[in-house]
Amino acid sequence: MKLIKEPATVAELFFELFNRNISITIKINKMQTQEQVKEMVKQKYSEIALQDKETNALSCCGSGCCSTDVHNIMNDDYTDLNGYNAEADLGLGCGLPTQFAKIKKGDTVIDLGSGAGNDCFIARAETGEDGKIIGIDFTPAMIDKARANTKKMGYYNIEFRQGDIENIPVSANVADVIVSNCVLNLVPNKDGVFKEIFRVLKPGGHFSISDVVLVGDLPDALQKDAEMYAGCVAGAIQKETYLELIQTNGFSNITLQKEKQVNIPDDILKNYLNEKELVSFKTGNTGIFSITVYAEKSKSCCGTECCN
Repeated sequence: MKLIKEPATVAELFFELFNRNISITIKINKMQTQEQVKEMVKQKYSEIALQDKETNALSCCGSGCCSTDVHNIMNDDYTDLNGYNAEADLGLGCGLPTQFAKIKKGDTVIDLGSGAGNDCFIARAETGEDGKIIGIDFTPAMIDKARANTKKMGYYNIEFRQGDIENIPVSANVADVIVSNCVLNLVPNKDGVFKEIFRVLKPGGHFSISDVVLVGDLPDALQKDAEMYAGCVAGAIQKETYLELIQTNGFSNITLQKEKQVNIPDDILKNYLNEKELVSFKTGNTGIFSITVYAEKSKSCCGTECCN
């Protein structure tokens, strides 16, 4: 692949990432890459916040995918869960973390990448009126949508804060439970996010996170597009690496609560793979997976990173 000069603007990078007319890599330093990727994600999800669920459902993770067979590629059905609110469900997730989160009455729950508030409302059904729900999202349009939904429902114990999940705008040792649905894969600094989760959880607290990971090496032609597949796997890393990050950041009792393969439709695959490669990919052990993972912060944890 040829290297080209750094894009002059975020708009230029956005064009390159979402219009797959040529295969390139962009030679820019790490900090610029992270900031530009985050800005691209913010712009993309601002667009999604202004659309209805039906429009977003035409793609795997929001607008932008052109496949004719992409319904429910990643997202699971929330409709049977207590607290479900159709106006808050934009069809952007890749799992049901709140279903596995072991939320109890009176818990303080934080949702990272809270979008229009869907997981927050479901968590509120578990915590009851005595609980506290905090949604964190760095897209202003999503925060506005979530606050409007909360106002309609008349909830007083849910709040939404605009902020970066790599620098969560919450004090240390606040949360009993943290949930997140298909968000960390979009964040360049995943190690920083897990450090923040550890800081914000109370000793004895836990998280349940649904996310997208890779298993094995994807074919080069597919990976170039899959990494930007409507933003869903833009920053997905190997499953083994993902779980190692959780362990190295001090969490224990790490458990895979659910795992499913993300099946990319053939009409997408055929744009990048020949027939032989297509058969090999679909019958092999490599691919894109949605996982829901649980882990705990030790009750005995103490020191500068957990008791301040």
